[in-house]
Amino acid sequence: MASPDDYPLDGGCACRSVRYRLLTRPLFVHCCHCRWCQRESGASFALNAMIEADRVVLLTGEPETIQTPSASGKGQQVIRCPSCRLALWSHYSGAGPRVRFVRVGTLDKPDVLPPDIHIFITTKQPWVTLPAHTPAVAEYYDREQLWPTESLARREALLACQSAAPT
Repeated sequence: MASPDDYPLDGGCACRSVRYRLLTRPLFVHCCHCRWCQRESGASFALNAMIEADRVVLLTGEPETIQTPSASGKGQQVIRCPSCRLALWSHYSGAGPRVRFVRVGTLDKPDVLPPDIHIFITTKQPWVTLPAHTPAVAEYYDREQLWPTESLARREALLACQSAAPT
């Protein structure tokens, strides 16, 4: 589990053309076992650290945005290295561009961000064993029950900023 001493936390793509930095701890870390994430990642799940976009600093390179379909039908933006094509983070339609879902595996020290929750476990691969100490839910969850108080406050600030923005 990450401590304040772990930040800033750097990451990047496979070819190191794009490097970024997480300035603070993420809001929450999802381990999603839905079939869509399995297909998109080519693995048995996707591990995403949800964090405010302004807390992610681009250090080098210029990633590109690719619009892709999503299970919701609303699509998502996947931010990729233009050279090695590795996915660095996504913007989902529900959260918008102010929240990044950073692929934990692209961090230099991914082990400091284990999942806070396992979601969509009804479609997890049967050979994946979940730890007993981490919450796991059939589909999605109630953030008010599971997010840390600090993360809830950060989300409220983000929503207040979003509603104050000119349309």
